Amino acid sequence: MEEQPQSVKEYIFSFPKKVQLMLELVRAVIRRAAPEAEESISYGMPTYKLNGNLVHFAAFKHHIGFYPVPKGMEEFEEELKAYKTGKGSIQFPLDKPLPLDLISRIVKHRAEENRKMKK
Repeated sequence: MEEQPQSVKEYIFSFPKKVQLMLELVRAVIRRAAPEAEESISYGMPTYKLNGNLVHFAAFKHHIGFYPVPKGMEEFEEELKAYKTGKGSIQFPLDKPLPLDLISRIVKHRAEENRKMKK
């Protein structure tokens, strides 16, 4: 059985250089968009929490999976038509530039939703 990474840094370093750079970009965008979010590894992938789950991301053979759970996609439905999506998941192809602005806006939207839940 493969050992789970203990930190986001460890997770990122387990991938080829090109993928590492993309993962670092996603990580930086999330941290800028929600600086108070807590970073951890959950379900074997980088996870950010702020009054509960905020977002997760993970690298795969052909894409980076982004998971703004439990709900964080409806608001961006039109922009997400360019990507393969599933229930609570978005796939950003490794051979295309990452939509960093879109990722940032999704994270900010999720953070706002989670802050409201706390009140």
